[in-house]
Amino acid sequence: MKQPAISFIILFWIFLSLFIFPINVHSIDATLNLNGFEKGEGGGGPAECDGKYHSDDDPIVALSTQWYNNGQRCFKYININYQDNSVQAMVVDECDSNAGCKDDIVDASRAVWSALQVPKSLYGEVGVTWSDA
Repeated sequence: MKQPAISFIILFWIFLSLFIFPINVHSIDATLNLNGFEKGEGGGGPAECDGKYHSDDDPIVALSTQWYNNGQRCFKYININYQDNSVQAMVVDECDSNAGCKDDIVDASRAVWSALQVPKSLYGEVGVTWSDA
């Protein structure tokens, strides 16, 4: 093959792979908080996305107001990374920054903490990174 044909094929595959296998390398620093999503727990009322309570055994999160983005992330998954572990969790709620929630919060269910293998002695609040899945 001639050099231009090979270059075209390589560029075509790179271009195609960006659309078929998009890579999200944008990680955001955040504080992971332990949150309860079941009725009667400290997480407050039902979730903003659907007005329902959710099981703490499901990998779910509430995001600070800016990240919640007026519900644009409802029922979408995010990747959460802690040390060498990661988990995908579904956004079901907002941590309202206008009602005292800090701007860098990912409130997560017990299932998320367990999947990230955070030692129970650290349950409550740890630094993580997250990105859209």
